[in-house]
Amino acid sequence: MTQYKVPVLPGDGIGPEIIAEGRKVIDAAGERFGFDVEWIDYPHGADHYLATGELISEETLKELSGYPAIYLGSIGDPRIAPGILEKGILLTARFYFDQYVNLRPIKLLEGVLTPIKDKTSKDIDFVVVRENTEDFYVGVGGRAKKGESKNLLEVKRVLYSAKFGLDIETDSEEIGYQIGLISKEGTKRVIEYAFDLAEKRKKHVSSVDKANVLSDIYGFWREEFNAVSAKHPDVTTDFNFVDAMTMWFVKNPEWFDVVVTPNMFGDIITDLGAMIQGGLGLAPGGNINPNGTSMFEPIHGSAPKYKGQNKVNPIATIWAGAMLIEQLGEKEAADTIVNAIQKNILDGKVKTYDMGGKSTTSDVGDDIARIIKGE
Repeated sequence: MTQYKVPVLPGDGIGPEIIAEGRKVIDAAGERFGFDVEWIDYPHGADHYLATGELISEETLKELSGYPAIYLGSIGDPRIAPGILEKGILLTARFYFDQYVNLRPIKLLEGVLTPIKDKTSKDIDFVVVRENTEDFYVGVGGRAKKGESKNLLEVKRVLYSAKFGLDIETDSEEIGYQIGLISKEGTKRVIEYAFDLAEKRKKHVSSVDKANVLSDIYGFWREEFNAVSAKHPDVTTDFNFVDAMTMWFVKNPEWFDVVVTPNMFGDIITDLGAMIQGGLGLAPGGNINPNGTSMFEPIHGSAPKYKGQNKVNPIATIWAGAMLIEQLGEKEAADTIVNAIQKNILDGKVKTYDMGGKSTTSDVGDDIARIIKGE
């Protein structure tokens, strides 16, 4: 029997409840397909931070880097100011492990309602590959107040004057600035990942940018996209401005196969993707380093108001678990989990409140595990 060791960060709010169901389903798949997972629990989250003042240490990150995949529940707690846990744990892990791909399947399962009129599961089945470590998330920015950074305010005046012919006063009380940055290497590798994925699917890659306005940063993105595209002559391509892409996601989702996007735009359009596939409770995600440590999670938050109520939908987390074991090499088991999710939905007897049912979180996990075992 193949043995795997998988670190688990259940996290905050509903995290421990949904992770429990994901583990249950993976264990059921292991019984069927001949592998065993040793789950290694880590406490990092709100309670740990409040008790110790620690978010996640360098020592812990080094320890986690020895594993190929991490299972994450959710991060976020109303007792702690927004951004502290998210930046201190989630983003820290993504950057430390260089998880440069955020992988989001946008797949409408049969029996799930979509808010898009007349669209079915045949129309909504694509993947978004989001660059995950660059763009406006590199953390370069700040604020400057009058008297503190006179030179920066003068730079602002000069730039506006040169660009627009405007005479901007330099006595503004305060300005805020954020710098977006993409590198040739970082852009190339995520686009190559998208093309390699498309080669296994329908051989079509759609690029997202805003090169018509932010021409320096996203014009560079287009150049790298074209360079990679030239190495894949059998893959068709198209360019989409991000504002138009939000329209096409709703109007014609059937156009897409693999969508590749810079970090900020990917952050936005994947939430729209979650809605057209039936909601956040059905939306898994992976933060992937193909040659290092990856991390898999539902894309929704910690939903603290539902903590301990055993009522939320665990399917996104279970699906993220399928992505995790596929990353470990257990593709047949991963496909079986997704098929079991589909059977659970089509049967319609065991479903949580968000899907019109009255079943509990653990009921859904039990039912999907039962289907996998063939009971």
